[in-house]
Amino acid sequence: MTAADRHTKPTVESSKSDAVHTESKAAALRALAEEHLIRYGGEFVPPLIERASGSYVYDSTGREILDFTSGQMCSTLGHNHPAVVTAIEQSCRQAVHLFTWMLSPPVIELCRALAEMLPPTLQKVLLLSTGGESNEAALRMAKLHTGGFEIVGLTSSYHGMTGGAVSSTYSIGRTGYGPAMPGTMAIPAPNCYRCPIRHCIDRCDLACLEAGFELVDNQSVGSLAAVIAEPIISAGGVIVPPGGYFPRLKELCEARGMLLILDEAQTGLGRIGVPFAFEQDGAVPDILTLSKTLGGGLPLAATVTGAEIEESCHRKGFLHITSHESDPLPAAVGLAVLEVIARERLVERASQMGDYLKRGLDELMQRYECIGDIRGRGLLWGVEIVKDRATREPDAAFGAAVTRRCLELGLSMNIVTFPGLASVWRIAPPLIVNTDEIDKALTILDQALNETVAIGGHGVGSLVDECSAASASSSSGRRRR
Repeated sequence: MTAADRHTKPTVESSKSDAVHTESKAAALRALAEEHLIRYGGEFVPPLIERASGSYVYDSTGREILDFTSGQMCSTLGHNHPAVVTAIEQSCRQAVHLFTWMLSPPVIELCRALAEMLPPTLQKVLLLSTGGESNEAALRMAKLHTGGFEIVGLTSSYHGMTGGAVSSTYSIGRTGYGPAMPGTMAIPAPNCYRCPIRHCIDRCDLACLEAGFELVDNQSVGSLAAVIAEPIISAGGVIVPPGGYFPRLKELCEARGMLLILDEAQTGLGRIGVPFAFEQDGAVPDILTLSKTLGGGLPLAATVTGAEIEESCHRKGFLHITSHESDPLPAAVGLAVLEVIARERLVERASQMGDYLKRGLDELMQRYECIGDIRGRGLLWGVEIVKDRATREPDAAFGAAVTRRCLELGLSMNIVTFPGLASVWRIAPPLIVNTDEIDKALTILDQALNETVAIGGHGVGSLVDECSAASASSSSGRRRR
């Protein structure tokens, strides 16, 4: 053994020892999680994440995982953006939290900055913590202003887990909790791929909207207050309403004295290649809610309305108090987020990178029959997985297997499944994503699809272990874009 060998050997052994120690620590933490954590939405994913940066998260072994959900759709600037970190550090030295009725410069400046981005009818802002809170405030304002209590939502929608918001959520979370809030009702979501009234396929004439309001009129007790809707129904399968949908929806609301609330938690502030989706959709809401895209990964949300509605609610004694309303620290972060979006031209970037991503997804669709539909805008895309393109029968088991294999290969995606209805990959990378990262994600998705098809195709329930064994056969089908 040479001197060099003697010098190297302990280093290798030390590395192995460190790896064993790291894995042992991770296993111990997972055991603690199983012992102490409430499971709030199914099972947790296997990797233990220790840090995050940019478009990546890193597990306890140091393995990098490309994050194509932007955390919980919230880290639109990427993880730990320097501007966000700086804003947090400065706020920690100045003010983190205040008495709810006290104001601070960051709160006032953020409200002004948002108002400057919005039309004259949306100039009054309430800062809160979560999307559910912002929707709850919007619903309360709509009821107080109109004097009604009936709220109309869309099937497949998601607006949060608080009482009023979850009562208007029709995708998940309704079973087993007793009655929803009185006065809530739903109209069919405008799903052009799966027409809810079996009237049209791939060419919507808004019959679902007209039929939906006929049902509303038949059910209403004469106390209609508002419609709450998402410009793109994200958690419900990335359903993109057809052109003309929202102007007609606004007309139907106005004819009944209802307000239109648009929940732009996932579409606002550049995600879909425009500052706000309603600008593209052609209907300004009476109340706008923002959340996920505003906080740069921190809990921050906003409810925005006009002076007339705000004055009406104030005069009637509007009360909506939460512990972290108008806190200075998240407001300072929100200001930093808006500045980064403008300075780095992330709205335009989302449009450009979204086009690039869509072209790559289209290539995959040409080669894999399991991809039935691709829909979205900017950097929010849904890829629907089917057993057969003709029947459009969903294939949740296959989609879940591919999703798990992607995670093993270093790509985190979200799959939205509804039994018997749909199985959709929701793809939403950070707005800072680049072409190399998109290429990497598409290559991983290609490999995962190829392997999963190779070991059994659609309808296979337990595919993950077999996918690992099939990895060598998949490289011939992959291409760089």
